[in-house]
Amino acid sequence: MAKELAIRTSGLTKRFDRHVAVNDVDLQIQVGEVYGLIGPNGAGKTTLMRMLAAAEEPTIGEIYINGVSLWRGLVPHRLLLDQSNSRLKRQLGYLPDDFPLYDDLTVWDYLDYFARLYCLREPRRSQRLREVLELVQLTHKRNSLIATLSRGMKQRLSLARTIIHEPILLLLDEPVSGLDPIARMQFREIVKVLQEAGMTIVISSHVLSDLAELCTSVGIMELGYLVESASLEQLYQRLSRQQIFLSTLGELDALKIELKNHPLVEDWEILSGQRMCVYFAGNQEDCALLLRSLVSASIPLTEFHCTQEDLETIFLKLGHKQAS
Repeated sequence: MAKELAIRTSGLTKRFDRHVAVNDVDLQIQVGEVYGLIGPNGAGKTTLMRMLAAAEEPTIGEIYINGVSLWRGLVPHRLLLDQSNSRLKRQLGYLPDDFPLYDDLTVWDYLDYFARLYCLREPRRSQRLREVLELVQLTHKRNSLIATLSRGMKQRLSLARTIIHEPILLLLDEPVSGLDPIARMQFREIVKVLQEAGMTIVISSHVLSDLAELCTSVGIMELGYLVESASLEQLYQRLSRQQIFLSTLGELDALKIELKNHPLVEDWEILSGQRMCVYFAGNQEDCALLLRSLVSASIPLTEFHCTQEDLETIFLKLGHKQAS
């Protein structure tokens, strides 16, 4: 049985005068996924996010959230926002990359303000504020002015504001931009908790190592087109070559001779000194057999490390294919 879709778009297009920012995007994201949206600046990621969040009207196309129509194109260049979707919009949480904070408010008053906008009533409102402050690790800052918070704290506060009304779909546009490694790690851990709670999350970022750790699937955008959309597992299987990093105390020529005679060695490159990277077509068992054969050939190895090309390499590889 097919899993339920949290997001489905059909022919989704957005034009600004003569510029097409999003071009005929058909997107499917399953309930409970963390979906990473990647691409260069100007690829259309933010415009797509804004349309999914009902913050931007499509030029044409359809958006369904959990099977319910959010936007439906009736005729070209004329759309009607379904009158029944006001409740649906309350189930969305959207964190843009430039949402302002009110520096002269305390953390508690800021969240309380947005909780009231979403019509949360007491005692549930105060309970919810305590819950999100604990989740984003800002309980100790509840009475602090926002102006006194670090950048990482401000970003976690923005996330707390985004989930205060318990949305079922969370849209995060460049949420870790400008954060230091520790702040990024804290943000990742919060996103993992939200996913474990069953929330569907769409996140765009230029920090591909973060997305590789968080996401179940990714979409790659280029010039407004969704050029790739697949699970991370499928993407790695199709596009990621296995790499083996080798170092030897002996001559590289002897190592090259052994590698050249191995049928699963596709290519290699010299990295520095006596270290090289081998591109390998086999699985883990084949790697073990290669290691055994090199040791049997008396190659004095000091390093034998198997890995796969990462998400950044796959993205650059796809970008190169599109450019060519």
